[in-house]
Amino acid sequence: MVNELDAAYASCEHAARSHYENFPVASLLVPASMRRHVAALYAFARAADDFADEGARSPQERQRLLDGWSARLDGAAGAPAAGPAPRPGEPSNAVEIFLALGATIRDKRLPVALFEDLLSAFGQDVVVTRYRRWDDVLDYSRRSANPVGRLVLRIAGYDDPRLDGWSDAICSALQLTNFWQDLKVDFDRGRIYLPADEIQQHGADERDLATGRLTRAWSMALGSAVERTRTLFLAGRPLCGAVAGRLKYELRATWLGGMRVLSRIERADFDVVARRPRLGATDLPWLAWKLATWAEPTPRRARARDTAPGEAEPHARRSRAEPR
Repeated sequence: MVNELDAAYASCEHAARSHYENFPVASLLVPASMRRHVAALYAFARAADDFADEGARSPQERQRLLDGWSARLDGAAGAPAAGPAPRPGEPSNAVEIFLALGATIRDKRLPVALFEDLLSAFGQDVVVTRYRRWDDVLDYSRRSANPVGRLVLRIAGYDDPRLDGWSDAICSALQLTNFWQDLKVDFDRGRIYLPADEIQQHGADERDLATGRLTRAWSMALGSAVERTRTLFLAGRPLCGAVAGRLKYELRATWLGGMRVLSRIERADFDVVARRPRLGATDLPWLAWKLATWAEPTPRRARARDTAPGEAEPHARRSRAEPR
């Protein structure tokens, strides 16, 4: 007979499987012992992200829901008891999410501060619609994406600053990749994550996005953003060989998927308005092949391919180094 906690985890796993693309790229590669815990983390973050982004809620309503989610987090982290019934606007499985998440936090000794960082980033989405500098965007990613990677490492039993640093680079790169994919989607919601300094440097104009037209100036700005993002992916690549078991295949698949999306953006001449670049079922054979032929770079190859933050390789060379 399924007990209450098992049912709560099952509810979280169902939420993870049913969402279109935000669960890890190759979730079946996650070790079975980790899967329920990762699903609880996902369900918590997915709901909070929806509070900030989805529907026609007012900013005040969005913040109210995030504050309620924060209060549930505090309660779940401290006691195994079920919380209050779902409040208006919360998902119907809110009680199950926090029953499972609380058990995961206690079982895996997860830092609650990392969950609070996620909520702070979602709260920022409610009130901040433009970013001036790259440092501002990366600070957002530090709270919106990097905690997920660190929490997954803790669930797997890793607590190592070196691994955390590589994970942060990959997670920030994944977050930025999603921004470039969703440039028009976010713009239609009133938000642009590409920093104003980059936009202005290339002479891009928001009015062109409003008409559904991606100009050469926008393509150049996105090209610069893609270069920065690829540099982050390369900086985090050592993580994919530094963990053991099935988790390393999950990380490799996620890394490869992110890099492939960047390739799609680049090959479309950065026109993410006409079509949103994404992965699909047709990418699975390619992904399986790349996983089967994965090779860790030698130190000499790594020096040749990696670039320092803010620097980029020439376009032709970058394309050859990039997984196809």
